[in-house]
Amino acid sequence: MTPTSSAPLTVAGLGPGNPGLLTIEARDLFSGADEVWLRTSRHPTVASLPQGPRYESFDAEYDAAATFEEVYARIAERVLALARRPEGVIYAVPGHPLFGEATVQRLLSDAQDAGIAVRIVAGVSFVDALAAELSIDPAADGLLLLDALQLGEHRRLLVPQRPTIIAQVYNQQAASQAKLALLDVYPPEHPVTVISAAGEAGVMRNDVPLRALDHDAGMYTHLTSLYLPPLSLVDDIRTFEGLRAVVARLRSPDGGCPWDLEQTHDSLKRFLLEEAYEALDALDGGEPATMAEELGDLLMQVVLHAQLGEDEGTFGIEDVLAAIAAKLIRRHPHVFGDVKVDGAGEVLRNWETLKKAERGDAPLLDAVPLAMPALAQAQSVQGRATKAGLGDPPTAGAALAALFASTAGGTATLESMGEMLFGIVAL
Repeated sequence: MTPTSSAPLTVAGLGPGNPGLLTIEARDLFSGADEVWLRTSRHPTVASLPQGPRYESFDAEYDAAATFEEVYARIAERVLALARRPEGVIYAVPGHPLFGEATVQRLLSDAQDAGIAVRIVAGVSFVDALAAELSIDPAADGLLLLDALQLGEHRRLLVPQRPTIIAQVYNQQAASQAKLALLDVYPPEHPVTVISAAGEAGVMRNDVPLRALDHDAGMYTHLTSLYLPPLSLVDDIRTFEGLRAVVARLRSPDGGCPWDLEQTHDSLKRFLLEEAYEALDALDGGEPATMAEELGDLLMQVVLHAQLGEDEGTFGIEDVLAAIAAKLIRRHPHVFGDVKVDGAGEVLRNWETLKKAERGDAPLLDAVPLAMPALAQAQSVQGRATKAGLGDPPTAGAALAALFASTAGGTATLESMGEMLFGIVAL
């Protein structure tokens, strides 16, 4: 991106809607232009733009395409074609060009690929206007900014313990889609402030519970955003960060739980094992609510061990997440790399090859957990030995035959009993 006046593609911000918030730089740019292309003429500032240039808009594209994504793709394609002209193009968008402007993001990427220089003329963003309306400091308060059009796809980015603005809630349908995504992590009664035309004299502000967000179509225009105040720690119960905060509070020396404060990795081992077995029982039972509860109990043990590590300064939950995520990426080169596989069988063979490479010269059975129940441990030993080419385990029939032969005289040996058990494990 080249911030010079000679750039063939100049993108300027129109501000949030109040003509008084149009920057001097943008006004001077328009005053000296012959032609300006507007993403949309349906913006309050447009009526007060400097006289002189010819103003064109892409409003017709909104009626010609089925989705906003198609609209933005077509607009970006046309703007790039205009930029290739000898005179280039000035393209004006609401707010700030780099705040919630999908066409600009497309243009920056496509222009870079095409070797076309871009100049950005900053504008007052809708975030500035909303911050003034709500009397919040986006930096100090840790404001989270998301796009309603992408909220369904990016709902995992929601952090309820931070104040949040959802932009581009154009209409009742967009509000309904946003509500469904927000209800994944917020309670139905959580307050939401619906703000339209922030920064203008005619600003509209409505406070509603989340459950009623899409009940009134009259609250929504193309200048509408949502503001959600942060959830308290005890109300943020549907996110991983919420669970992490609860466990940290339990372990806090200042007002935490005396029992949790006394725990160590060693004292918690039996609970980890018990919760794992209870989770297995729930999976066997197949009842979704019970599975969710027992898997939650198991997850709590993982988070608690990570919190212990963080308290001791040895490791934290980020290390736990990084270890498993890196391993999954490393062992799935057919997903995250360019390796080609033919079916699940080849995936498993590749997995074992990668595990062997990671293990290096370490003894084969070092990775068999000593805490496993005896029969499960024996099964793991057999499986690893077979995969390493050390021979197949005996069949149950062969083991029983050996046992009968060894007890023909009325006496069983420890070796023959071991062979029988080894065969049963194999079966």
